[in-house]
Amino acid sequence: MDSKIALVTGASRGIGKTIAIRLAKVGYYVIVNYASSKEQAEKVLEEINREGGQGMTYQCNVAVYLEVEKMVKHITKEVGTINLLVNNAGITKDQLVLRMTEEDFSKVIDVNLKGTFNCTKAVTRSMFKARQGSIVNISSVIGLVGNIGQVNYAASKAGVIGMTKALAKEYAARNIRVNAVAPGFIETEMTDELTEEVKKTIMEKIPLNKLGTPEDVADLVEFIASDKARYITGQVLAVDGGMTM
Repeated sequence: MDSKIALVTGASRGIGKTIAIRLAKVGYYVIVNYASSKEQAEKVLEEINREGGQGMTYQCNVAVYLEVEKMVKHITKEVGTINLLVNNAGITKDQLVLRMTEEDFSKVIDVNLKGTFNCTKAVTRSMFKARQGSIVNISSVIGLVGNIGQVNYAASKAGVIGMTKALAKEYAARNIRVNAVAPGFIETEMTDELTEEVKKTIMEKIPLNKLGTPEDVADLVEFIASDKARYITGQVLAVDGGMTM
């Protein structure tokens, strides 16, 4: 199993779930990380197993480094060296700046940005030793263009982009590639709750005039993590229907 082991954070739902299932389909042993949704994480693993894949679930708050370190040590001992890390875990706590609390700002930064750092740091030593690996950070187009009411989220996702570029330069000599994927408006449970009026406004910003799907993001993650992308590192690839062109 040592050759294809993937850790996907925040994989119990949405984009993370689809990425985990896709990676299992192409031969990875997938660790489905989750913070609190144990039942949903187990359902993801059931689907992976049902389709002939292999994996395990692991509960861990990526914002706490000691928890992350414990998770990575457990995976390494029980399964093998992680050679693909997908930093997908993320939260939102939207509010206009004047109404945004310090706690809401910090929580988003802690999970989205610090969580990406924590997981990357925890897998670094084993990847360095193996002299191979791929890290895919899930950012957002909001990190590229900003959005009203999402100062905390935009800052965290822009930070992920900066971190991606710095890590790519730092890790290149060890044959470890680091890239970021920036999804636009993707059909998830969150977008299902939007009114038709809001969806119409969103569509006006998207040249392809449709929302993306989690599969669109998984397609890119699968490619960028594979040997077909062996000469690609330090890049930010938007999956947004042309929104940020």
